[in-house]
Amino acid sequence: MSQTSSKASAFDTRVPAYLQRLERTTDAVLPSASTDPERLHQAIRYACEGGKHLRALMVYAAGEALGVAVENLDAAACAVELIHAYSLVHDDLPGMDNDDLRRGRPTVHKAYDVATGILVGDALQTSAFEALATTNALDAEQKVKMITALAHAAGSLGMVGGQAVDMASENLTLTLTQLESLHARKTGALILVTCQLAAIAANAPENVCSALDRYGRCIGLAFQIQDDVLDQIADTATLGKTAGKDLAQHKSTFPSLLGLEQAQQRANALFDEARDAARSISAEAEPLLWLADFIQQRNH
Repeated sequence: MSQTSSKASAFDTRVPAYLQRLERTTDAVLPSASTDPERLHQAIRYACEGGKHLRALMVYAAGEALGVAVENLDAAACAVELIHAYSLVHDDLPGMDNDDLRRGRPTVHKAYDVATGILVGDALQTSAFEALATTNALDAEQKVKMITALAHAAGSLGMVGGQAVDMASENLTLTLTQLESLHARKTGALILVTCQLAAIAANAPENVCSALDRYGRCIGLAFQIQDDVLDQIADTATLGKTAGKDLAQHKSTFPSLLGLEQAQQRANALFDEARDAARSISAEAEPLLWLADFIQQRNH
C-alpha cells in the first residue's frame, strides 16, 4: 500500500519560484537565439522548452531538506537539466529511438534536421559543465566534485552506458536483475546524481549522503517502472512522445517480466522505501516526500 500524503505540500507552493530560478539560470548559461550561428542556438533553446523539470526540482528539494541556500543550487539544477535535454535530443535521433514527437511537438531533428540535432546535444552537454564551472556560488572543491559526479552519471558507466545496453537488448528477454541494472544507468543515474549534487552543495556528512543515495536510487528505479506501466496502459494519442516503442522494438519491460499489477506494486514499494530514506535524512524532509508523491501520482 502506498504511503502518499493527502495533504497539500508547502514545497508545492515554492515550485513555481524554483522553476523561475531554473529558467533564469538556463537563460544566462545558454547563448541567445540571435547569437551566431543563429539556427543552432535557436534549436538549442527549442530543445530546452517544456517538460516538468523533475531533475532540477530534485536538486532543489534535496538542497532544501539539507538547508542549502538556494543560490548554491541553481547551477546544479541547470546542469542536470541540460544533460537531460541533450539525452532526449540524441535519444530521439533516427539512429536511436527515431521519435517524431517530444513533449507534444516535433523532436529537434524533425523541427530542424538530424545534423542540427546531433550538434544541439553536443552543445547542451558541454553547457552543463560550463554552468558548474563558472558559477560564483560554489567553491572550487565543490565545483570539481559536482563536475566529476555529473560526468560519471552521464557517461559510459551511467546514462550513456545504459543507453548502449538498452539498444543492444532489442529482441532479447532480460532477467529482472539485468533490466534493473540497465535502468539504474539509463534513467536512474541522472536521478541519483541530483541528490549527490545537493549533498555536495551542503558538504553533507557520509551518513546523509548514503541516505540520499538510497532515496535517489529508489526514486530512479520506481520512476522507470512507472514509465513502463504507463506506456503499457496509456492511449498513444495522449502522449507527447511516440508510444509503444519498447514493444515495437521488442525490449523487455517491467510489466512484461512481472505483469502489470506486480510491476505497479514494485514501484509503490520503492516509492515507500524512498520516503523512509527521506525521513532518515532530515526533520525537514518534506520537499523530498512531496517529490516522491508527485512522481508517484503522475499519469503520463
